[in-house]
Amino acid sequence: MSKACILKISKDNREKVNGFRENLSNQVQHFLFDVTPEKIQTLDVLLKSNHFTVKDLTTLHSELNIPIPDPPAPESEDKMETDKEEKKAPRCGFLKENEKLHKLLHTVLPEIRYLREGCALLITWIHHLIPTIEDGNDFGVSVQEKVVERITAVKTKVEALQTAISKYFTERGDAVAKASKETYVMDYRALVHEKDEAVYVDLRLSIIEVRNFYMELFDITLKNLEKITNPKGEEKSPMY
Repeated sequence: MSKACILKISKDNREKVNGFRENLSNQVQHFLFDVTPEKIQTLDVLLKSNHFTVKDLTTLHSELNIPIPDPPAPESEDKMETDKEEKKAPRCGFLKENEKLHKLLHTVLPEIRYLREGCALLITWIHHLIPTIEDGNDFGVSVQEKVVERITAVKTKVEALQTAISKYFTERGDAVAKASKETYVMDYRALVHEKDEAVYVDLRLSIIEVRNFYMELFDITLKNLEKITNPKGEEKSPMY
């Protein structure tokens, strides 16, 4: 008959783990009941600000420092083919980013990153509250797992927002590179402006979604707080 495996942990290390759990609970309480309501209000105000209520998106365009070359002069019929001089397009100078949109990007991206961290915090917290697996009375545990699924889904959507916005830099950079290389092709210049307009719309929608995600996290956690913190119904939730 095999012997049961006994794992031992020192008192000092156990206190370290318990200290982490206590600190984790305090962080969650601060995030849910202090930060989240403030974020909802702050993002709502941001949406109504002049920065995110632009109607004419052409005002967001930045000037492209890409010179338009003169059309090639007609060649004389008697000019020898060997005497032709190849004309090169004028070189572009330093091509700056769209400063207006970069300021908005640096406003929105930190909000997205902070929410991602908040989702990870909540998921870790709930995982630490899942009790020992045993027979019977597992409804509270199923609630915990369902809430984790919802929070994970929010985290995945938030990550997708960050990925979509980050693509703007490479896509706009490619468009600018093409416009500077094919200087006669006006469509490439128009493509740069289209990328700027598109990311502005994405930024505004991202703020709306981040605000709504905060509301969703607050709602799903608060409604199920008793089962999350006390899945077996043995004691009153310490968060009340």
